[in-house]
Amino acid sequence: MSQIKTTEEFQDLFDIDANLNRLVKNIELLNYINPQNIAAEKKKFYSAKFNYEPEFNYPRMRFNGYKLHRLFFSQRLERIEDEDIRQLYEDIIYEYSGLIECIETIGQGRKFYFNSLKSFGTPTEKDIENAKFILRFDDSEFDEEMLPMYSASEARDYFVEFSKRYDFKYNIKISNNLSAAAMVLNNTQTLVLRKSHKYSLNQLKVLSNHEIGVHMVTTFNGLIQPLKVFSNGLPNNVETQEGLAVFSEFMSGCLTIERLKELAFRVIAVDSLNKGYNFSDTFHLLHNQYKLNRDKAFAITLRVHRGGGFTKDHLYLKGIRNIYKYAKAGNDLGVLLTGKVSQEYIPTMNKLIDLGLAIRPKYFTDAYVVNDNTNPNLDFILKSLK
Repeated sequence: MSQIKTTEEFQDLFDIDANLNRLVKNIELLNYINPQNIAAEKKKFYSAKFNYEPEFNYPRMRFNGYKLHRLFFSQRLERIEDEDIRQLYEDIIYEYSGLIECIETIGQGRKFYFNSLKSFGTPTEKDIENAKFILRFDDSEFDEEMLPMYSASEARDYFVEFSKRYDFKYNIKISNNLSAAAMVLNNTQTLVLRKSHKYSLNQLKVLSNHEIGVHMVTTFNGLIQPLKVFSNGLPNNVETQEGLAVFSEFMSGCLTIERLKELAFRVIAVDSLNKGYNFSDTFHLLHNQYKLNRDKAFAITLRVHRGGGFTKDHLYLKGIRNIYKYAKAGNDLGVLLTGKVSQEYIPTMNKLIDLGLAIRPKYFTDAYVVNDNTNPNLDFILKSLK
C-alpha cells in the first residue's frame, strides 16, 4: 500500500479539504428534518379519523445559509491539479450547497420538496415496478422474533453488546423526536434510538447490522482518512450507504420479506409525493389500498412527508439492488467502506488510494465475511430487481 502523502506535496488540496470540513459541520440534515411534535400530531391525526394534515415543528436552523453558500463557492478549485480529484470536489460543493437549500426550506411545503428532489431524486418507473414486484410476495409466516417486546433501554444494551466486535467507541442517545426506530448521526458519532418504540428481536438484529455494522463502520473509517470528504460524504452517498446497510442485513441472515416490503412501501410513498398527494392521501394509500396497519402506514407517511416532502427513502431499494449486483459480481466491498462514499466515484477513490491520499478501511463489516442468508426467496427477489 502507498504511503500517505504529506500535506506539503498536495497542500492546495488539503487546504480546500480542511476549509470544506469546517463549513460542513453545520449541515447534518438529520439534525433538522425530524419533527419535534410527532406524538401530539399523531394523536390528532388518529382522533380525526386520518383526515387531518399534521402541522409539524422543526428545530431552528443554526447557521446563515447565504453566508455558507458564498464560502463554499469561494474555494479555489483550479488549484487542484488532478482533473478527476478536482471534479470530485466540484461535485461535493454542489452537493453540500443542495443540502443547505434543503435545510433552509424545511417545513415550507413544495419549496422543500423541490430541493429534496435536487438532492435525492425520485423513483423511476423501474423503481416503482421493482417495489410492486416485491409487494407480490407473501410475508405472513409467523415468527416469534418479529414480536415487538424490547424497550429503547433494552435495545441500547443489545447494541452495546453487539458493538464489542468492533474496536470503536460511539454515543447512544434515546430521543422522543425521531421518525425512525434508530439512526446514526455521523458528525457526533451518535446512535439515536426512539424512546417510545418497541423493538422486536429481528429488528434489533437488523438495526445492529445496518446502523453499527455499516453506518458506524463507515463513520469511523471516514474519520481516519487524511481527506475529510470521506467522513463528510461524497455526492449520492445515501444510495450506496443504505444499499451497503441493507446488504449487511441480508448477509447476516436477518433481512426478511417484510423488511423488503417496507423498503418497497417507501418507494410507493415517495412516488405519491410526485403525484401531489398530501399526508392523508399517502396514509390512505398505504392503509386502505395496501392494507398496512395504521402505525406502520403512519410511520412511512411521516418519513416521506416530513419537511414538506422528503424523497430520500426511495434510495434504499435502489441501493440494495445495486450493491447486491456489485457484490455478486465479485467486486471489492472494502473500497465502499472507506467512508461516506458512493459507487459512482470508485475510480476516483482508487486513484486517491494509489496516490497515498486515502487508505483502505480499518474496520470491515463482519456480516460480509460469510453469507448467513437461508431464504431462497430473498435471493430470487434481489436477483430479479431491474
